[in-house]
Amino acid sequence: MTLVSEYEPMTEERLAKIVALMRTIGVDTQLYEVKSSRHALTKDIARTISAFSNGSGGYIICGISEKDGFTPLDDFDVKSVQDALVQTCAEALEPPVRPDVQVLPFEGKPVLVANIPEMRPSDKPCYVKASNKYQGSYIRTGDGDLRLSSYEVDRLLDEHRQPQYDACVAEGATIGDLNPDAIRGLLARERKVHARNFARLEDNEALLKLGVLARDARGVLRPTLAGLLALGDYPQQFYPRLCVAFACYPGTQKSDVSNAGQRLVDSATMVGPIPDVVQDAIAAIDRNTRTGAVVEGAFRREVPDYPTVALREAIVNALMHRDYSPQSLGTPVQIDLYQDRLEILNPGGLYGNVTTRSLGKTGISSTRNQHLANLLESTPFGDGSFVAENRGTGYQTIESELADALMPEPIPRDSIAFFSLTFQRRRVTQSELSMPVGDQVRQAITTILGQQSSVSTTELVHHTGRSRATVYKYIRQLLDDGVLEPTEPAHSTKQRYRLTRK
Repeated sequence: MTLVSEYEPMTEERLAKIVALMRTIGVDTQLYEVKSSRHALTKDIARTISAFSNGSGGYIICGISEKDGFTPLDDFDVKSVQDALVQTCAEALEPPVRPDVQVLPFEGKPVLVANIPEMRPSDKPCYVKASNKYQGSYIRTGDGDLRLSSYEVDRLLDEHRQPQYDACVAEGATIGDLNPDAIRGLLARERKVHARNFARLEDNEALLKLGVLARDARGVLRPTLAGLLALGDYPQQFYPRLCVAFACYPGTQKSDVSNAGQRLVDSATMVGPIPDVVQDAIAAIDRNTRTGAVVEGAFRREVPDYPTVALREAIVNALMHRDYSPQSLGTPVQIDLYQDRLEILNPGGLYGNVTTRSLGKTGISSTRNQHLANLLESTPFGDGSFVAENRGTGYQTIESELADALMPEPIPRDSIAFFSLTFQRRRVTQSELSMPVGDQVRQAITTILGQQSSVSTTELVHHTGRSRATVYKYIRQLLDDGVLEPTEPAHSTKQRYRLTRK
């Protein structure tokens, strides 16, 4: 059995800093757990080993008394405790754990430090054998070890094999519950892109191979969950909570209340197939956010609080990669908009070899719902683009769009039960606050003419992002001030302007 975490040996200096921190805060930490274990292991140590193994790994430090202010024990039997710890890791847990164990001096006394590595996803959950995996699996939270719920254990077990929930038959649904136009568009694209595979197949045979349809126990063709979500008229007829729940709050917390006594500024539930849900969710965000103007040099660019392309990628990812197991079918994707941020949360944590540290890294991707991902690659939005590229580049697109908008990277949070992505609201720039519109436009016009000999009104509209009426207003001002002069007679359709020649 190979473990994920690489061994990082403890040092005397590092141990001293860790204990000093715990003395200051008065408790253990997420990564470090102190057990006195004077002559024998504490009874709950197997739980901590399970918790670290199922999480991100951690260190168990024996021979220090927490209740005495994190002081080393005078009569610590380091040899007996070390042997007992190694034996417990090997025999009391399933799969067995192989810790790296060190004995280090601390304030003149020996201390035992055991590095418990994180297990591979395919080996989790690590559980206490005296219980079963549903009663004896733990996870580290703060300074405690919490028992995993049955839902969390099942999600860890999903990592042992490729989930097929999206390929399941949607009981009660029929082919008539699929959108004919969407089906025609999907088949046309597949027959064009994968002609050798689909060009000669009948429609239903092609839909079977694509995972849009499947046969139920009686051999009747019915839509799959993936087929309904991507191409259905109204998937929520069969899965009422497979939707997006949107809420806009007046403050920075859900408990905040507006001056008018409102706890919610806006709320909506987005239903329909995934392409419609995504577009409706973006529309809900747009109507509750602002669009500002960033002045770059002399030019003005319209920018929203949250870049639309980044939002679309994030919402698509949440719907495409969420957990569709039976236990989560009653849980929608949530979009929570606060005054300072936007959070997108979906059931089910990151899948496979993807971690929060590897998000956006080239070559690192893993797909929980393979059938749905493949269908969304050929399912169009109304503008002709497709819902998902399915190339593992979605997170890179999000980061790129935020960087272009001079915004910080999104903040990912991952657990066994959920994944969330938080966008910080774009800050208003100083130029938006202080530079009058007239000064912006006048500066833009003179800057452009400093780079080229003449310019038309139409060209200035394009460069500045302002309306024709606004641009012409400030052209007239610059003409009156003697800064500009026309190159053609008045009212000429070919009129252009240049800086006045001295």
